[in-house]
Amino acid sequence: MELQHCNVKIFLSELTDSALEAYIDVFHGWIQEQKTDELLIDVADYRHVPDGPAVILVGHEADYVVDRTDGRTGLLYNRKAPLEGLHRDRIRQALRATIRACQKLAGEPALSSSFAVRGDEFEFMVNDRLIAPNTPETFEAIAPEIRAVCDELFGAEGYTLIHDTDPRKRFTVRVRLSQPFEVAELAAKLV
Repeated sequence: MELQHCNVKIFLSELTDSALEAYIDVFHGWIQEQKTDELLIDVADYRHVPDGPAVILVGHEADYVVDRTDGRTGLLYNRKAPLEGLHRDRIRQALRATIRACQKLAGEPALSSSFAVRGDEFEFMVNDRLIAPNTPETFEAIAPEIRAVCDELFGAEGYTLIHDTDPRKRFTVRVRLSQPFEVAELAAKLV
């Protein structure tokens, strides 16, 4: 299995539709200043879509999404371009990009009253049903790679992996933490 298209969703406190409007302006600023390692192209407003992506910062290699899928608000990093390296390197890169984006969002004055990372869990997904069908076999193949990254960051006893087995969904593993993480602390470990 050649694991690509790694996604990470860091859960945030709930956002109202009016609070989401500020993300549109912030993301436009990110495009102007090219604030990420990926080429940023456009912003899409999908706030009218219930239970799905709300605001998308479209990039060439990856997208950043304020996402409300399953009624849970979060910042979703969607890697689109292939990466070299081991599977755990790709998982780590997706987590690092998401955490760095959280740091940047936390520093945005326009979001100061609405942006808050929960820090008690996050999701890892593979956005390719052909490479990674949502099956127990895929979980058995990918879980050791996720565990290798999580052991390094949280300790072997500091988290639990929960596989979402719904066959209608893409491959998703929720990482539930025994102690909430601080964004700056986790960012320092992911350098």
